Amino acid sequence: MKLLHTADWHLGKALYGRSMLEEQKWFLMQWLLPLIEQEKPDAVLLAGDIFDRQVPPVEAVELLNTFLCGLAQQGVPLVAVSGNHDSARRLSLGTSLLRREKVVLATRPEEVWIPYTIQTADGPLCCYTLPYCEPAAARQALQVQEDGPRTMDTAFRALLARVHLDPTAKNVLITHCFAAGGRISASENPAFVGGSSQVGLDCFAPFDYVALGHLHASQKAGTGRYAGSPLKYSFDEADQKKGVTLVTLDSTGTHTQVVAIIPPHDVRVLSGRFEELLAAAKETPSKDYLQVRLTDTSPVFQPMDQLRTYYPNLLHLSSDWLLSAGDGEDSAFCREMRCRRVSDEQIFTAFLQQICGTEPTEQDLALFRKEMKKEGQE
Repeated sequence: MKLLHTADWHLGKALYGRSMLEEQKWFLMQWLLPLIEQEKPDAVLLAGDIFDRQVPPVEAVELLNTFLCGLAQQGVPLVAVSGNHDSARRLSLGTSLLRREKVVLATRPEEVWIPYTIQTADGPLCCYTLPYCEPAAARQALQVQEDGPRTMDTAFRALLARVHLDPTAKNVLITHCFAAGGRISASENPAFVGGSSQVGLDCFAPFDYVALGHLHASQKAGTGRYAGSPLKYSFDEADQKKGVTLVTLDSTGTHTQVVAIIPPHDVRVLSGRFEELLAAAKETPSKDYLQVRLTDTSPVFQPMDQLRTYYPNLLHLSSDWLLSAGDGEDSAFCREMRCRRVSDEQIFTAFLQQICGTEPTEQDLALFRKEMKKEGQE
């Protein structure tokens, strides 16, 4: 039997304030649906973080609705769990009705005890769904409080201890958590990774396959795998290879294949001297999402504006010279800024020093004071 595993769509995500909805629409409607039609999997497994936040924008909800309608037309079941970015309560709306259309949206931890069974040409497939849940939610599901689990690891172990696998079926787990030893990215919420949030890999051992979500880098994890996010959602993901995972379960075991995704616009990091970067931009303009680091040893006038003529999706720019000129975030000026003890004149002086590379003259300061006084009278 064949499965398609994906995760961490983060519909409604913005990168440095720039909406990724158009890229996400391309992924779902122009890339994923045709792939599903081509591969004809027995099920699509979606391991959480469907939306980027608990109250997603209307356009993100509409996009999910359009995708589900397209998938229903193909007759392929979708088995999904909620992630830490999702609102479990909101996703639970209409779940019993959706199941009639082979769409499973699991939002409660106790649902893991009752598998969703799919009859395939190669036998039964039992899908166990364990959405993201903190220890308090696990204690409530287990109906224990005093001696209940206090960490993610103990919570997952207690919940999975009540699972009874079907020996006549292929048993897969769809879940959203931080499996011990996983590689994290900047776009993942640090409140939900590391330390007591880790889940030991050995608790997944009984399953034929574990479809994991939460970590954005595609990677193996025990008997399972993180599909990773389908798109790059932070600049530290620039070098990651994105895709979905095709899983084949047969008599010889479990086999996985990553199908690479190459979106219309990439997320890239550029580094170099301004003149070199500008020359390259003029020669090869791009609409990729870019972060630029200038290595110049002197100030550059309005580098962002000049580069954006050729790179309209330039989202962030840093300057080695600017950081060194102000000694970075540890400079006395920055410390004073944080303490809110900086006058307008000090800010003006720092601007001339860091942007123009000059010290203000008495005439500059006099003109500045005159203009500030005029501004205060209006």
